[in-house]
Amino acid sequence: MKFRKLAASVRIALSALRINKMRSALTMLGIVIGVAAVIAMVAVGSGAQSRIKEQIASIGSNLIIVLSGSITSSGIRMGTGYAQTLTMDDAAAIPRDCDAAALACPVVRSGAQVVYGDNNWGTQIQGTTPDYLAVRDLRIQEGQAFTTQDVDGATKVALLGKTVVDNLFFGEDPVGKVIRIRAVPFTVVGTLVAKGQSPTGQDQDDVILIPITTAKKKVLGTSQANYAAVGSILVQAREGRTKEVEDQIRVLLRQRHRLQPNEDDDFTIRNLEEVFKAQETSASVMSMLLAAIASVSLIVGGIGIMNIMLVSVTERTREIGLRQAVGAKPRDILGQFLVEAVTLSLAGGAVGILLGVSASMLISHFAEWNVLLSPGAIAMAFLFSAFVGVFFGFYPARKAAYMDPIEALRYE
Repeated sequence: MKFRKLAASVRIALSALRINKMRSALTMLGIVIGVAAVIAMVAVGSGAQSRIKEQIASIGSNLIIVLSGSITSSGIRMGTGYAQTLTMDDAAAIPRDCDAAALACPVVRSGAQVVYGDNNWGTQIQGTTPDYLAVRDLRIQEGQAFTTQDVDGATKVALLGKTVVDNLFFGEDPVGKVIRIRAVPFTVVGTLVAKGQSPTGQDQDDVILIPITTAKKKVLGTSQANYAAVGSILVQAREGRTKEVEDQIRVLLRQRHRLQPNEDDDFTIRNLEEVFKAQETSASVMSMLLAAIASVSLIVGGIGIMNIMLVSVTERTREIGLRQAVGAKPRDILGQFLVEAVTLSLAGGAVGILLGVSASMLISHFAEWNVLLSPGAIAMAFLFSAFVGVFFGFYPARKAAYMDPIEALRYE
């Protein structure tokens, strides 16, 4: 019985809306724009958050960077990294003495011109250990990685990033080929899977990895006195313990460097997770702000529905009086006008979903922004449009339901 009444109310509502097609379409326009704006803005915000997460993953999981300290010369304070205060022994001690650290690898780096045949390319040379691949979440594309034995024997082997491969070999298989780094021949043992740009815009694939001992002895020309020194140490913290490992590293290195309590650290620790969390929070706030601004359009659309429904109630005053005269109860009339308002909202919501999804795809294509369509956001926008119909349609419906039947029948 209730279902039949509801079905009848829907038929009457659709009939009333068809009579004034243009007015109904213009009334729905506010809801259409509101739903489309919410979906598109949430998609843009979610895409930004997704991009930040990708960048965090490209840097490495749970990554802590320890940099050498600064020095003061003739009253001039140099920047971080000028003083060679970190050593390979420090790198070995971190995973051994800090239980929150899973892996640590020393790194030395320098720019160099690399030659293969008639081709050459200027790139970044990084001397490190095999653990570097695990710390930075790097994978082998072709060939294999260098080993601990290569580090111990200072073997002249190299791993190439994709940018280096593209600019030196032009489609030729690089594995097994010999390249020259500062006139020193190196055998390419493998290539790396592309990582793309870092959050700072640096090309992470424009790099050559070689054993750290080889870099020091045969490429960088490190003196015997500074042979143990490294520029930085990359540390992979155990899951959920990045802050803890940061504190443990600070205590350990101060002990190893024999620093007194009143002395400053001669190293710098950078916790990238905190930086990226701040960026992710900013993106989340931006997404919520965009959605909130877009939601204003839904409220404006709801006000439009209320206005039109009030006009409709006025126009159909005699009809309402006749219904009351033949036995229609207030709840029947209330339900009829609420169904009309909700029908307007839901129809506008359905069109708004199509428009919002299309707008998101166009933004992604033409603006080249990452967008991420969320089924939850689409469902929420659609349900909110129905709520707007009920909320803003209730007052006109109630006015119609409790109208004086005698006055309604007299209305001209």
